[in-house]
Amino acid sequence: MVSEAPPFWWTKADWRAYALWPFSWVYGRIAGMRMDRARRASAPVPLICVGNFTVGGAGKTPTAIALARAAKAKGLKPGFLSRGYGGSLDVTTIVDPHHHRARDVGDEPLLLAREALTVVCRRRVEGARKLAAEGADIIIMDDGFQSARLAFDFALLVVDSGRGIGNGHLVPSGPVRAPIGDQLRHATALLKIGSGSAADPLVRRAARAGKPVYAAETIRIDDGQLTGVKVLAWAGIADPEKFFRTVRETGAIIEETRSFPDHHHFSDDEITDLLDRAASQGYTLVTTSKDMVRLEPGHGRAGELAAKSKVIEIDVRFDDPSVPGKIIDRTLAAARARKLREAKAVTLRRGR
Repeated sequence: MVSEAPPFWWTKADWRAYALWPFSWVYGRIAGMRMDRARRASAPVPLICVGNFTVGGAGKTPTAIALARAAKAKGLKPGFLSRGYGGSLDVTTIVDPHHHRARDVGDEPLLLAREALTVVCRRRVEGARKLAAEGADIIIMDDGFQSARLAFDFALLVVDSGRGIGNGHLVPSGPVRAPIGDQLRHATALLKIGSGSAADPLVRRAARAGKPVYAAETIRIDDGQLTGVKVLAWAGIADPEKFFRTVRETGAIIEETRSFPDHHHFSDDEITDLLDRAASQGYTLVTTSKDMVRLEPGHGRAGELAAKSKVIEIDVRFDDPSVPGKIIDRTLAAARARKLREAKAVTLRRGR
């Protein structure tokens, strides 16, 4: 198993998808009704939601980081809100990347906390209030678009151009989290990452719905030292093959790969296998930043694997560099309008 998502979700729909269709119909009805009818709490400060249409990675975390940098460039103090998927803590927690482990707070929050104030909380409304209390004046929520707990001032849905929305079916027939029409209705804009064509039908549908469509590329940050180097590439993310393609783009020669489920916590045996295989063949180990933060200090030979693995960092670069700043501005304007509506509603209630 390479990911939490079954492989058939990402290929043309076959008998498995159609056999599960009745369950998907029920799931879609419930998910759509929740998005349309749920009472959403108002965040105390402007809120951007960075979500995606499907289960699995699409580039949300680097996109959230790019928006946080744009917010800081405008003199704001951004705060990240995450559910902490993969972590064990069930209390509202300010993430300390020097203290917490991935088993505590999840891997993605550890990456976010390197950039800005980050809170993990199973109850997103409570987490948003905590961020505001800690001084955040704009919240960037990593995922949670379909949960319908908070009112968004801007909802940016990210789609990977290589995978698109897979077979297009709803869970459990496919990876789609809620009916596409419902998702687009609640979205503010769509961000297509990469130059592939798999997302093009969705992009056209979003454009017909009047939603702005932005474009971006993932860019690798490397110093060229892997050119011509024989490597063993390992990754426990939603789409390991995408990472392996990135490794090849550095000029490295991939001799072997190891794929693990998304958010995977590595066992001693798995760590030993990676170290021993690389040592016996003379390969250099390469991995992702998300995998690196899951190597817990003091856990068997995890420290050794961390020391011997090179990380290929990834950023998101918008085709139009002004877009992140414009998203921040639109979010602030929408939040002001939201606060005015709420104030008027309070005045009307008191006047009755």
